[in-house]
Parts: sequence; C-alpha cells; structure tokens
Amino acid sequence: MSDKTQQLQAFERLLIIMDELREQCPWDKKQTLQSLRHLTIEEVYELGDAILDNDLDEIKKELGDVLLHIVFYSKIGSESGAFDIADVCHTICDKLIERHPHIYSDVKVENEEDVKRNWEQLKLKEGKSSVLEGVPKSLPAMVKANRIQDKVAGVGFDWEQPYQVLAKVHEELDELEDEVNQGDTDKIESEFGDVLFAMINYARFLKVDPESALERTNKKFIKRFKYLEEKSKALNKSLADMSLAEMDIYWDEAKKL
Repeated sequence: MSDKTQQLQAFERLLIIMDELREQCPWDKKQTLQSLRHLTIEEVYELGDAILDNDLDEIKKELGDVLLHIVFYSKIGSESGAFDIADVCHTICDKLIERHPHIYSDVKVENEEDVKRNWEQLKLKEGKSSVLEGVPKSLPAMVKANRIQDKVAGVGFDWEQPYQVLAKVHEELDELEDEVNQGDTDKIESEFGDVLFAMINYARFLKVDPESALERTNKKFIKRFKYLEEKSKALNKSLADMSLAEMDIYWDEAKKL
C-alpha cells in the first residue's frame, strides 16, 4: 500500500468519525460555525506554542486538532448545502494553481520575492480593491502590522536596505522621546505605536518574525522568573522580602542555565 493510499484512508477515517459524532454526540450536535470559532483560534495558538517549543510530537497532535476543526466546519457547511470538504479542498487547489503560474503556466520567476509580487498582483486582478483587503481585522496588532508591511512590499512600497529601516527606528525613538518630555499622553501613545511599527518592519528586513521573537522572549522571561521564585521558596522568603540585589543574583544564575 502506498503512502498516498494510507493518507487518503486516514483522512476518510476522520470524515467517517466526524459524521458519527455529529449524528450521535450531544455536544457535537449542538455546535455551529459561530460556537467553534473561539475554540479554533485557541487550537491555532496551541499549535503555535508547540512550534515555538519545537515539540514535534505535540505539533502532530495540535495539527490533528486544527484538522478536526476544518472537517467540523465542512460538515456543518454540508448540512445546509453551502459547501462540503470536497469544495474546501477544490477551492484551495484552484487558488494554488492560479496563484502559481510559474509552476502551472509559462510565467518565469527569479526568486521568492518575484513569487510574492506576482501573488499580490494576481489578487488585485481577482477583483480585490486593495492589497490590504485580505488582512483580517481581528488579527492581533503585531501580526496585523507584519502582514500589512509584507503585503505593501509585495507591490513595491518598501525600503531598499535594512540600514534605512533602522534609521527610521531611531527617528521614531527620537520623536517618542520628544513627546515623553512634553508629557502629552495621547501623542506619546501615537509615537510609541510608530516605534513598534518601525521595529516590526525592521524585523521583516532581518528575516525575523516579530511575534515569534517576542513570544520566545516571553517564554525565556517566564522560565527565569520561575527559577527566581523557586530560589526564594528554598530560602523560605517571599519575593517581596528580597532585595533587588538578591533577586539579580538568582536572575543571573537563571540566565546561565
């Protein structure tokens, strides 16, 4: 039996189980597109955590959870005749073929940047009024900023060199400092946003995903702070009773681990 045959059989097994659950399980019977939405978002974040941890076994499990949601939405769609899993698969296949003329047609590309530019141009030809139309409104602000910058770069609205973006970061920091000195809270917030936007843009030029970078720092901080908490408990002292100098000793230990 080929790998492809085994994969198709596994997918068919999932579809059969989904049919059975939708028909027999009280919880699954009640679910709607709307009720599943927040659960799907949660599953995607859990997948993201597993990827950051490079936990391959957990990635496999979380991918299964996300796949289940795709099948679940498709099952609900089929009940009203709106769409089914075949429609979902054919829609993405058609889009991939159309958006990759360098593979399925005679368009020539030199590199990844050519592919991205062609992708955005093709979307405009499909009737989208703006290259930013495909940026979901509900994205977290940092992810949204990254997608906005990536999309406008796809049509040539971009800096040429990383040093230019870094200069923009310094410019925005100077403007933030000026507003901090003036003490206008609203203008401080505005300039702070400009600094973050510029930093996210710089991350793109450095080939760094800002969301992943910040989450790695979050995880690093949490790990070190928990080490500090463990040390304080071993000393039978609360963190509130420890001096900053004492805390720094254990913080430095945590950094070395």
